[in-house]
Amino acid sequence: MLGWFQFFTSLGTLIGTIVDNFTEKIGGKNSYIIPLGLIFIIPAVLVIGMLFIPESPRWLLQHDEVEKARKALVWLRPDQETVDREMSEMQHAIEQERSLASSTSVWDMFTNPVDRRRTILAVSAVTTQAASGAMFMIAYGTYFFEMAGVGSAFENSCILTAVGVVAILLNIAVITHIGRRRVFLITGLILCGVSQLIVAIVYTVKPGTTTTGKVIVALSVIFIFGYNGMVATYAWLSGGELPSQRLRSYTFGLAAAVGFLGAWLTTFTAPYFINVASLNWGPKYGYIWFPSCLIAAAFIYFFLPEVKGRTLEEIDEMFEQRVPARKFASYQCVGAVALEAKRRGSESTSGNPKKSDSEDSEKPVVETIEDRV
Repeated sequence: MLGWFQFFTSLGTLIGTIVDNFTEKIGGKNSYIIPLGLIFIIPAVLVIGMLFIPESPRWLLQHDEVEKARKALVWLRPDQETVDREMSEMQHAIEQERSLASSTSVWDMFTNPVDRRRTILAVSAVTTQAASGAMFMIAYGTYFFEMAGVGSAFENSCILTAVGVVAILLNIAVITHIGRRRVFLITGLILCGVSQLIVAIVYTVKPGTTTTGKVIVALSVIFIFGYNGMVATYAWLSGGELPSQRLRSYTFGLAAAVGFLGAWLTTFTAPYFINVASLNWGPKYGYIWFPSCLIAAAFIYFFLPEVKGRTLEEIDEMFEQRVPARKFASYQCVGAVALEAKRRGSESTSGNPKKSDSEDSEKPVVETIEDRV
């Protein structure tokens, strides 16, 4: 669903850019009234379409709509065995969440060690979009093409946006089959960084030439392909998957806010670097974004866990067990019920050395779970 969100966002940008390209030639008020009027058409269509999208099964379970939740989950998971298992896991997780709700605070994102780790990872994942230099390339792409002196800057910008739409379509086709967050994010960030570095080097050596202009256009296409197809979608996906369920709204809200702040900061400061009247770096601004991309890629490699194919309940379990990021992909989950039995067994053992008969009877179960972990 997130891939389709990115697709429609980019498609809307493409349509808007094409419309602006033609209407700017119209004299008078129509040159801006027509684009403004078209803005209201697509959102109206999307609002109608959203009426046919089933509600989240977890949200329905939280509001005690069990049958509706099962029906929505069947729409998403046709396999009945999978539906039964996920329903059981979600109900157990919601019960735990309710038991902790009275003590849940926004400060848990920072004071609780497990939630603090999840908060840092979610915020960092979303912020990789700003770290890639995307807002610089997207917001000032037309300006770059104007400097390149190759064809029409506005039409080249349309082509660049169209390439971004194609990249997202390809991503949608492979996300469920491959979908490895770490691999896509690292590869995309390296592509973004290297393409900006080459642009900066070429412009430094031969500024203002036709060859340099063609290089800028070609590498801008590579950049947008890497960003739209590998960074943008997976950054939001990771930011939404990693927060704990009881703090998801707080954590994801913080991640989105920090991500938008980084995008605004990039867009706001870029003119001071590239404008002739200021630092006059032009495309040499890429020298800054190359190391930024490498640092972001290194963070993903060492700290971001791989959660492809995992349910939210499994992700919760792995974080609670403090599984290292590099071992998430190979970790064998034991399930929420078994994990709770293990926790209670550990608490009773540490809190009361003299065990009762009932505790002794549960010992083999606890040992079996520990062996599996």
